[in-house]
Amino acid sequence: MVRKQELPALLVGMTATLAGIGVARFAYTPLLPELVKQGWFEDTQAVYLGAANLLGYLIGALSAHRLSERLPLRRLMGLCFAAIALSFILCAQPSSFEWFFCWRLIAGITGAILMVVGPATALAATPPTRRAGVGALVFTGIGLGALLSASLVPLLMQFSLSATWLALGSLALAAGLIGDRSLIRLEAAKPASLNQPTAVTTTETNPLGWVLLCVMAAYALDAVGFVPHTVFWVDYLARERALGTEAASLQWAAFGLGAVCGPLIAGWVVQRCGWHKGLVLAFSVKAVAVLLPLLSIALVSRTLSSFIVGALVPGIVALTSGRIAELVGSADHKRYWGLATAVFAIAQALSGYSMSALYDAWGSYFYLFYAGSAALAGGAVLITLSRLFQHQTTTTTDSYR
Repeated sequence: MVRKQELPALLVGMTATLAGIGVARFAYTPLLPELVKQGWFEDTQAVYLGAANLLGYLIGALSAHRLSERLPLRRLMGLCFAAIALSFILCAQPSSFEWFFCWRLIAGITGAILMVVGPATALAATPPTRRAGVGALVFTGIGLGALLSASLVPLLMQFSLSATWLALGSLALAAGLIGDRSLIRLEAAKPASLNQPTAVTTTETNPLGWVLLCVMAAYALDAVGFVPHTVFWVDYLARERALGTEAASLQWAAFGLGAVCGPLIAGWVVQRCGWHKGLVLAFSVKAVAVLLPLLSIALVSRTLSSFIVGALVPGIVALTSGRIAELVGSADHKRYWGLATAVFAIAQALSGYSMSALYDAWGSYFYLFYAGSAALAGGAVLITLSRLFQHQTTTTTDSYR
């Protein structure tokens, strides 16, 4: 249960993740087949526009921390919300590939900044004993954005593709207004956690380089497994499997519903299994879920795939963040989490462009899902190995006592 005094922090984080990923990234996925169908772009061009957002996310992830230190928080977040809204509103009419590419890139940059700054602001303003619960709810904004876009796109497409772009821009703008009002309330409250560093004493602050390397490498592989469903899934179902836009959009709604539930499920798993085992389980299940629709395209199997992958997109984000905090302590968490986000963004951009090029060469998405599943399986192996390195570090530390 969220307490009343926690609502401003929660809304700052939720609106940031909703606009930053839920709208800026995920709203494009159900639009992709319609852009091709209505002749705005060729199929390969539409795919590369999706990859432009991944490149922007990389740029934003690398620059977010520096920008947050140089610009006032409210101004920075306001600019990001406005840029995401404009990236949809200014693409509401057919135009050149370069124009759309530029705005998809900007949406990626500003979305990444919101994803770094928004949740960090929310958690910094939350008492330590309440951060696990609030942190989980913050990331439900990703799924809420996907769910709203999945619901709005089929309805608005009955009017026009232009109306759909305008409505999604308005959704981002509404999220920005709510986030801004919540940030004003948050800054007015001036909680101690925003103004003073908290001294943390932990036995987990010893250098665990190999353990962290394994966790971050696994997170990078999650970025590879992340791409097929979040960029190509709707187009794969609608055009390559000839299910049509309506059936594919329904699957995107299942994805969004899963993404809303994912952080909450992750929190429940952690309480019973711990961060490490929770991550191993999440990577393993996601690897199977990505592969499932290639084995069977029946309604049940593709819906399970949509829901499970949707749940584990923000679920693995929350689990990885928690595992890093467990390893390095809360004092160093922000620095290492920022590094992990940058590693994820690099892998995501590289895999997004590589998979787009492979689609261009093969004319099919089919084998891209195999690649995503294999990457996630590799991530599960790396997370398992990280525990072995942790035991070795603990044994070495004990031997010096």
